[in-house]
Amino acid sequence: MSSLYKNIHQDLIELCGKNDPKAQFKIYKLYYKAMYNSSLRIVKDVAEAEDIMQESFLAAFRNIKKYKGEVSFGAWLKRIVVNRSLDSLKKKKLELFPIDNELYKLSEEEEDNHNIEYSEEQIAILKKGIDLLPTGYRIILNLYLIEGYDHEEIGSILNITSSTSRSQFLRAKKKLIQIISEKENQKML
Repeated sequence: MSSLYKNIHQDLIELCGKNDPKAQFKIYKLYYKAMYNSSLRIVKDVAEAEDIMQESFLAAFRNIKKYKGEVSFGAWLKRIVVNRSLDSLKKKKLELFPIDNELYKLSEEEEDNHNIEYSEEQIAILKKGIDLLPTGYRIILNLYLIEGYDHEEIGSILNITSSTSRSQFLRAKKKLIQIISEKENQKML
């Protein structure tokens, strides 16, 4: 298995391609927590995230020969987890993006301001606020800010345009600011 991206665990990945259970277990242990957390941020249900994560590993091991090494193995596996998590939400018939067609234009300043440093307290407030967002907004924020996907990738994952992803991201930020402001105002009362 030659690859464009040299993984630090390339030997284990190659053994997984030969259905080596010990290698599969080692890969599982290396990536379990990150994949579980990625799913949990999307589905917001511990048991469901666990099931999705397990199914994702099984699918990855079954289809490991499709891994071409164009991205890191972790990124390839995360894509499987994210897609399965989104599929789970779709099965529940949750409307991910209740939007009208008005799109927001992002300035370069707005696109680049996500590299700000936050204190632990600010991060805790942000996490609580994100949890209160509507599902579609929460997914866009998680995929962009936490999982590190760009708007083109998010568009591909969610089967929407990159401009819709940007629009939803802006709306999610505005809604998050509103939620945090309301929570702060409630504290003052």
